[in-house]
Amino acid sequence: MKRFLVFLLCCCIFTGSKANRVYVHPFNLFAAENVSCETLQTQTKPLETFAVAPLDMNVLTPDTRDMSQVDTQRQNITERTAVLAELLNSLGLRMYQALSGKQQSSNTLLSPVNTYGSLFTFYLGASKKTASSYQLLLGLSSGTDREDCVSLVDGHKVLRTLQSINSLVDDGPKDEITTLVWAFTPAHTQLSGDFVHGTQDFSDSSFIRSLDFNTEEAEQQVNSFVGKTSGGKVKSIFTELNTTSNLLFLSSFNFQGNWKTVFQPEKTSQQEFYVDETTTVMAPLMTHTGPYHYLNDKVRRCTVVKLSLSKRSYMLLVLPHEGTGLREIESKLRTDDISSWNENLQEGLLELSIPKFSMSAVNNLRDLLINMDPEIEAKLLGAQAEFSQLSNTKPFTVDKALNKVMFVMSDEGNEAQAKTQEGGIPLKLTINRPFFFSIVEGDSGAILMVGKVTNPTL
Repeated sequence: MKRFLVFLLCCCIFTGSKANRVYVHPFNLFAAENVSCETLQTQTKPLETFAVAPLDMNVLTPDTRDMSQVDTQRQNITERTAVLAELLNSLGLRMYQALSGKQQSSNTLLSPVNTYGSLFTFYLGASKKTASSYQLLLGLSSGTDREDCVSLVDGHKVLRTLQSINSLVDDGPKDEITTLVWAFTPAHTQLSGDFVHGTQDFSDSSFIRSLDFNTEEAEQQVNSFVGKTSGGKVKSIFTELNTTSNLLFLSSFNFQGNWKTVFQPEKTSQQEFYVDETTTVMAPLMTHTGPYHYLNDKVRRCTVVKLSLSKRSYMLLVLPHEGTGLREIESKLRTDDISSWNENLQEGLLELSIPKFSMSAVNNLRDLLINMDPEIEAKLLGAQAEFSQLSNTKPFTVDKALNKVMFVMSDEGNEAQAKTQEGGIPLKLTINRPFFFSIVEGDSGAILMVGKVTNPTL
C-alpha cells in the first residue's frame, strides 16, 4: 500500500511549467461546483440513467448529442489546456516507459491524450473511494483531503479540455485528429448519464450499444459494428468475450499528419536500416535538405530534430548516438527533458533522411496500469475498483478497456520546399537505426503521441 501511495504522489508532480504563468493548483481549475470533502462511505445522489440502444447493423449513425452544449464546451478553457497538458504528459510518459520496456524489440506507440481521457471517462462512473484513487493517479487530487473523504473534480470539464487540445491541431492546415468511442453492454442495461455524456465530451463520435453477450455471434457482431463505424480502420479488436461481461470499452485515436515542408520524392530511396547490431532491413528513406531546428545532446547522447507538421503541431525525433541504446535514453526521459530539448534547439542546415513510416497499436488499459504497478490496476479497473456510478446494475465491472492508436503521415507537405541556402554546406543526418519520437501540440505543449520505431518495415 505504501509503495502504491508513493507512486501516485510522484505522478502528481509535474514539471516543465511556464515560468511566466501564475501557479494555480490543478485541482482548483477543474474542481466541481460547490466542492467539499465528501465522506467516502456516504450515499451519492440517485443515478440518472439511460437505456442503451440495441446494436443494429443497419443503424451506424453516432449517438445524438446536444450541439448547443458542445459549442459551450469550447469556451473559457484556454487557461486549463497547459495545466492539463503537463499532467497527461507526465502520466503518459510513465506509461510509455513501462510499455516500451515490455516491448523492447518492437515498435511501440501510445497516445497520452487518449489514455488520459479514457481513464477519466471511467472516473465519471467510479464510487467516491475509487474516484479518489483516479484523482491521485491523474494528478488532480486536492492535496488537502483527509483519508476518509474526497473533494471531486468535474470530469466533464477535464474531458472537454482534452478535446479542446485535439481541436487546436484540427485548426491547422490538413493535420487532423479523430477520436471515436464505443461502449457495449448486455441487453436491457442502463448506463449513467454522466458516463454517456462523458464519452461524448471525449470524442468526435460515440457509439453506445447493447447486445446479448451469451451468444456465439456476439464477438462477430461487436467487431463488425466497430469495423463499419470506424470506416474499416479498426478491425477484429475484441477477442475472447466473456458471456457475463458488464462493459466493453474502446476508444480510437487517429492522427493524420502532413509534413509542413514536402520531402523530395526523387530523393526517396531504399536504404539499410539497422534494427540491431546484427540485423538490417531495406526501408524507403525520404530526404530533404533545408533549415531545421536540431540539437546534439552530449549529456543524454542523442540528436534531436524538430519536424514541423502544421502551424500548431510538430514532431520531436530523437536518435541515439552510435553505441547508445534507445532504452538507455527512454528509461531516463522526463517531461522537462522534452521541454528542454524544444527550448534549446538551434537552427541549421541539414540534409535529413528519415524512414517512411505509419504505425498503429492496440493498448489494453489494464495492462498499461499493471506495467506500472499491479496495485494501481487493482484499484482503478481491477478487483478493488467500484463503479457504482456507472450503472444501476450491481456490481458493475469494466471487462475490457482498449485504446486503438493510429499514426499516418502523408508523403506530401503543406508548403513548397525551401531553397537550399547558397554556399551553405548541410550537415548530413540519416535516421537509419531505432529512434524515439513524440508528436506535440505546440500551444498547450500536450504530447499527442509518443513512440519508438525499431523496424520501419513492420
